Amino acid sequence: MRADLMKTALRPLLAATATALALTLTLPAPAMAQEPGAEDLRALIYYLDHDDQRSVQAEMRRLRSQFPRWTPPADVTELRARTQTATATVDVQPIWGRIERQDYAGARSLIAEARARVPSWSPDAEMLRVLETNEQQAAFDAAYQRRDPAAALAAVRRVPALMRCDRINNAWRLAELYQQADQASSAVATYRGVLSSCSRSSDVIPTLEKANDVASWDQMTELFALARQTGPGNAGQLDTLETRLRAGRGGRVATTARTSTTTAAAAPAAAPAPRASAAPAAPVASAGSAIAAAPVNTGSLPLRGDGRIARVRALKEQGNWGACLAESANPRSIEILYERSWCAYSLERTGEALSGFTTTVQRGQGLGAEVGRDARFGMTLAYLNMNMTEEAARIAAATNLTQTQRVEVESTILDQRGVRAFHQREYTQSIAYLTALEQLTGTLRRDLAMLRGYAYLRNDQPQQALSEFQRLDGQLSTDETRSAIASVRGILSGG
Repeated sequence: MRADLMKTALRPLLAATATALALTLTLPAPAMAQEPGAEDLRALIYYLDHDDQRSVQAEMRRLRSQFPRWTPPADVTELRARTQTATATVDVQPIWGRIERQDYAGARSLIAEARARVPSWSPDAEMLRVLETNEQQAAFDAAYQRRDPAAALAAVRRVPALMRCDRINNAWRLAELYQQADQASSAVATYRGVLSSCSRSSDVIPTLEKANDVASWDQMTELFALARQTGPGNAGQLDTLETRLRAGRGGRVATTARTSTTTAAAAPAAAPAPRASAAPAAPVASAGSAIAAAPVNTGSLPLRGDGRIARVRALKEQGNWGACLAESANPRSIEILYERSWCAYSLERTGEALSGFTTTVQRGQGLGAEVGRDARFGMTLAYLNMNMTEEAARIAAATNLTQTQRVEVESTILDQRGVRAFHQREYTQSIAYLTALEQLTGTLRRDLAMLRGYAYLRNDQPQQALSEFQRLDGQLSTDETRSAIASVRGILSGG
């Protein structure tokens, strides 16, 4: 089972890997007699896993020079198997067996036992990725069966890859849960996330058809525009679909949602990540924050006049978000809706918050310039919480934010762009974003600093990568930093 999984994951690399290994056998070598150990092979396996052929060649030259009688296997899985045997004598087959049987707790128990028995051993990244992804997919499926949108979103937050375009059914099911819970705005935001990330017509057309059951026609017009921007090649199909869906509404151009915007469960909308990867997960919403709200037709709300405003505003200022939502249920003014939106945002009800902020921007000019600015700031934060980075950046660029607001927004935008660029293999751009983030805030989170180190490494800047990893290792030495340093040193000594 383990070998099959590895072959599936690395099949595109095997031909190039065999060529790289074969070429190294022709190199002359001094007379030495030992074979490389697990630690010696760690860097080579890392480069093979990442399809970094230049580094593979450099590492193989180093190993061949140091261990001239070693005959490297032509199969990556065999190489890894030898390493695992040399490292720990830990039999990983029972662990993979538990994962295959969907006994994830049992797999984690075996991992813990192996770590306790052999402290030098750690499960490889592929095992942990498969385990975590399958575990959270099972949690998502169970939440869907229970019709629990908050629990489904919690699984997505732990593993954003569940919302990748190649798992698009998860996004559709999450939107369905929102719709059934009368959270129309969150359902629409989820569909918007799909259309901003996925461009295949087989993904886009069904998404728009599903969105048509919950979105107003104004919202559908925006979704069609987004779909055309993401997938220009689908223009003809999108035109046909838009004509058909409009006709299905009898030519009406509704401006209010076709279903209720009640928010009965505490969960924000989640946008799918592109197939490459996603930005780091945001905090999980609290399942205890669910407070029902009556349907609101925001198009008919007056600017002021809801007598609860003082109480709602005081609860917001106190940070009593749950009481704020309860007190502001069924808003009777734009003013109340605006205050309520901040409480909804603070409880991770992002879709509802975005809807309220948007209405305030569109119809609340009479509340003053500061409210308009802060509502646009709220829209930006909501988009960022859904990893819709470019939408957030567009609004931020057109808004005269305060210095504090701008630093908060721009730092999150740079964070998300840096991570996304790395996963899209745009390493120079990733380094630029992360360095700009460090300059803006005066520091860089450890996980982002490690990411920048690997961006340097993949961008043919091993010396900068070594400096980054050594700096982090000096602050806190871990297996991760030590392994990274060993990898870079292997390149430098072999180049």
